Amino acid sequence: MKKFNIRKVLDGLTAASSSSSATAQSGTLRENDAIQETLQSDHFQLCKTVRHGFPYQPSSMAFDPVQKILAVGTQTGALRLFGRAGVECYCQHESGAAVIQLQFLINEGALVSALADDSIHLWNLRQKVPAILHSLKFSRERITYCHLPFQSKWLYIGTERGNIHIVNVESFTLSGYVIMWNKAIELSTKTHPGPVVHISDNPMDEGKLLIGFECGIVVLWDLKSKKADCRYSYDEAIHSVAWHHEGKQFVCSHSDGTLTTWNIRIPAKSAQIITPHGKQPKDGKKPEPCKPILKVEYKTTRAGDPFMVLSGGLSYDTVGRRACLTVMHGKSTTVLEMDYPIVDFLTLCETPYPNDFQEPYAVLVLLEKDLVLIDLGQIGYPIFENPYPLTIHESPVTCCEYFVDCPAELIPALYSVGSRQKRQGYSKKEWPISGGNWGQGTQSYPEIIITGHADGSIKFWDASALMLQVLYKLKTAKVFEKARSKEEKANTEIVEEDPFAIQTLSWCPESRMLCVAGVSAHVIIYRFSKQEVTTEVVQLLEVRMQCEFTDGDSPDPGGEQTPTLPTPGSSSSPQESEPPTQPSTGSNSSDGPRDNIPCLQVRSSPLKQSPGYQVELVIQLVWVSGEPPQPITSLAINSSYGLVVFGNSNGLAVVDYLQKTLLLNMGTSELYSPSDPYQRQPRSPRKVRQPSGATCDSNDGSNTSEDRCKSPTSGSTSPCNSDDERKQKFIEKVKCKSRRFSKTVANDFAKMSRKISSSSEQKTDLDTKDNSFTRSRSSSVTSIDRESREAISSFHFCESYPRKTDSVVGPCLLVGTTQGAVIMVALSLPPGGDQRLQQPVGVSSCGSMVELKGDILTMALLDATGALLPPSYEPWYDPNASDEEKEKSRRRRPASPPSSQEGQDSQFAVLCSEKQAKVLAMPSQTRIYKHNITETSFVLRADVVQMAGANCIACFCANGHIMTLSLPSLRPLLDVNYLPLTDMRIARTFCFSNLGQALYLTSPTEIQRITYSQETCDNRQEMLSELFTPVETPEAPNRGFFKGLFGGGAQSLDREDLFGETGAGKASRSLAQHIPGPGGMEGMKGAASGVVGDLARARIALDERGQKLGELEDRTAAMMSSADSFSKHAHDMMLKYKDKKWYQL
Repeated sequence: MKKFNIRKVLDGLTAASSSSSATAQSGTLRENDAIQETLQSDHFQLCKTVRHGFPYQPSSMAFDPVQKILAVGTQTGALRLFGRAGVECYCQHESGAAVIQLQFLINEGALVSALADDSIHLWNLRQKVPAILHSLKFSRERITYCHLPFQSKWLYIGTERGNIHIVNVESFTLSGYVIMWNKAIELSTKTHPGPVVHISDNPMDEGKLLIGFECGIVVLWDLKSKKADCRYSYDEAIHSVAWHHEGKQFVCSHSDGTLTTWNIRIPAKSAQIITPHGKQPKDGKKPEPCKPILKVEYKTTRAGDPFMVLSGGLSYDTVGRRACLTVMHGKSTTVLEMDYPIVDFLTLCETPYPNDFQEPYAVLVLLEKDLVLIDLGQIGYPIFENPYPLTIHESPVTCCEYFVDCPAELIPALYSVGSRQKRQGYSKKEWPISGGNWGQGTQSYPEIIITGHADGSIKFWDASALMLQVLYKLKTAKVFEKARSKEEKANTEIVEEDPFAIQTLSWCPESRMLCVAGVSAHVIIYRFSKQEVTTEVVQLLEVRMQCEFTDGDSPDPGGEQTPTLPTPGSSSSPQESEPPTQPSTGSNSSDGPRDNIPCLQVRSSPLKQSPGYQVELVIQLVWVSGEPPQPITSLAINSSYGLVVFGNSNGLAVVDYLQKTLLLNMGTSELYSPSDPYQRQPRSPRKVRQPSGATCDSNDGSNTSEDRCKSPTSGSTSPCNSDDERKQKFIEKVKCKSRRFSKTVANDFAKMSRKISSSSEQKTDLDTKDNSFTRSRSSSVTSIDRESREAISSFHFCESYPRKTDSVVGPCLLVGTTQGAVIMVALSLPPGGDQRLQQPVGVSSCGSMVELKGDILTMALLDATGALLPPSYEPWYDPNASDEEKEKSRRRRPASPPSSQEGQDSQFAVLCSEKQAKVLAMPSQTRIYKHNITETSFVLRADVVQMAGANCIACFCANGHIMTLSLPSLRPLLDVNYLPLTDMRIARTFCFSNLGQALYLTSPTEIQRITYSQETCDNRQEMLSELFTPVETPEAPNRGFFKGLFGGGAQSLDREDLFGETGAGKASRSLAQHIPGPGGMEGMKGAASGVVGDLARARIALDERGQKLGELEDRTAAMMSSADSFSKHAHDMMLKYKDKKWYQL
């Protein structure tokens, strides 16, 4: 029975009454200026488009040498296929089991995958979205190895029991022909040979199958006579086997680091035993054992020595050495160190035929976190330059932003500065994995993805037309000094690892201004320039943000007064400003707590800045009385105003980056009361550059103010009543939790999300705080409670009406908090030009506009027609260009929105929190629309986006739902249960963008792009690349006259007679179950759903039916023609013999 909740009923009644009153108040607006909303549910549909990045946790790979296609399988059952640059595809096995082996049907457009759950699958690659045609699930035996000979339809499957089964890949049925382990090994052998680790047929004789068992036994099996021809035994376990192309020799790699070479006609003793990395003793004894050689490949060349490529086999005394690939060519042995452990490698050869000279030209090495291609044809074995976007995870991704429909000149500008960063020394040859064709997409708008990383780097990616290519990389860590010792790190840094990690960023594509916030409570502002410059001194501003009481609620300062502050026009330098006398100011000694020191040391030597993004200003939060600065939770930059604003759990700070001054440093609770900017000057002073000892707000200079935020000492004997004791305990608890929280964020940054950092952690502490102080609290404690728990969650610069009574728009800043409050801050900007650089900017809070449930996630403004009003911006100009060029570009400035007539609303403020969305009419601040997005969950990411010529709110909830709401009426347009929140990476990186595009990090190494646009879903098939292209198979090697005459060439085998049902009988039904796949026409349907999908399916079905009817009609016509012909012949025969007697016949 559903639980009845009277509170929800009352809330509903209250909401209904407030909603109706809001409608009544804005009745004139609704009737006279009704906005025609064009977005409908038909415009929305959700589907995945493409996945970029390195396959996460790779486990196997295969290469088609004719189609030039690479397939990589992973431990999570994913399948990634790569062709030429821009041609890639992602598929997923439903079971999610690890892919243990892949085998291409070479030049057939098909692929066989073997999984750890003992199933094999046949994939059809001739369609844009590959689909499984057949599956076979083994129930009694574990699959360990598969082999599919070139141009054969019979797949050999080796099992853990040592048996070999044979599967017809056309019908995916088992053959009755089985090679049992006890028949393969000698009868005298008393032990089980172990799993099958290798199967291959003799390159020159298809009737001879080489079977390698783990124990060290290799068997040459005669398929026709069904018995073993030869057995080769070695006392070390086998890991892999490789043939010489003439079929007379093969090489085995063993667990003791040895390679054994065998002649097929001399099974008693190996022809050669070598230990490539073993130290050879002088007395002729056996060399010291080495690590196992996990794989070996033996490739011949027509004109020179053969290549032997192997992984592993290093001596045991090379502890700590990285994984290596060894290339043995003639007498030379080259060891190539890899950055990560080797998963698998393949030698790429000119011919697909195993019985011809292989002519190897490259080695493809799959590492745990990289894909490397080594050129065997050049001296020194250089690597090829990888065209795929596989370096997303070069350093762990900590934040991500997505920009669609950017200015057209942005991508060429970023590419031009990024191309100078490319490494040298690559192979001069073209990337050999060159199969497939690009899609015929109609999308022409530029798309850019920005990723922030744990090492402080920022990467810009060109994401246009479903491709991904790195454009430019920025290293923010260059701004700071590197700590030389552990002691130096421990003294200042709040983060043990990755102190430069990017926490959030704000980018203005039009002005190219970039602002980033790091985990060490630092903010860096960058300008884009095409010219190189050397910065002698990096501009620095230090800000002191702390939790404190308001003046009205705090006790008497006790004689210590606020220090005198400089006037707005004056400057303050380290030499001029005297810090107030405090025992801990600027100290980092063991005697007292750290105070007024930043977490990182800004570089003191000149900084050479290459073309691209160059540092304009560094802002650092400093330690306060032994407390580390709190993480920055929100950030925004506006190029038109020249302002940067950032906030955390202590409040917000507004910085003028043109004048390099701090305009406002205010606690969150102080923002709620409207104020006059000039009356608030003493509480938010301006400084040109704050030295370590300088004050950044008026209360910082007071010992008493600091003491209010310090936890009380245990030896305190000052008299206080019970309320004061509780107050002190509460403050102490808040400080302990905030300190612990900041360390959690710092130590495990990869698991931190914007939502968690600003809200969840604080909310989980809510109950304990309330329980510890349940009695009625004074106003001072309530304000501290609010201030310590309420963080700034979002910002939005806009041109709007700061107050209800205003009739003219002006520069404003909307501030959203984790308590759901939206606060308006008015900005007073001086005129442009020189006056802008000399006169101060006024900042004043206009108080709270409205409150919503949960954290405020996004805010936006619409005009009276419902069109989006983006923040104003200054067009880009090169800061290092001549003054004339600067003026040309800076003259163009976006026009301000029209002013409002008296008593008439002309704007809509769109506000979205993690629970609900509201639309207010401006300047009256009347709520006209409200929508509760979710009751049981919460929104992780919300963005106001442009879609099909209109605007909407796109939301991603923690329960996996993706929703869109119309604007301004907040009608639900889409609600799909897409992706449950499985880890915090998704929450941290999920972002929506314009034109129905969105993305998130689906694994530490991969970006998944999705679309919520019906139009994009409909065009998806055309946009996707094609993997299979018709290519003629190369001609088979010429046997030569004498080989043909004397039978020295390759011997063929009629496998159909041998393995077919007539020759081998039926296989046991209980051994494996055949499962038909959804391939064929299903692949064409893709992920279509809804009415359009049904229509598409109906159309395809009609086409199929029409095709079948056409075929039936053709067959009927052929039968009629055959019947007419037969009738005619019969009539002629009858006439011929009509009048003849029987003896005349």
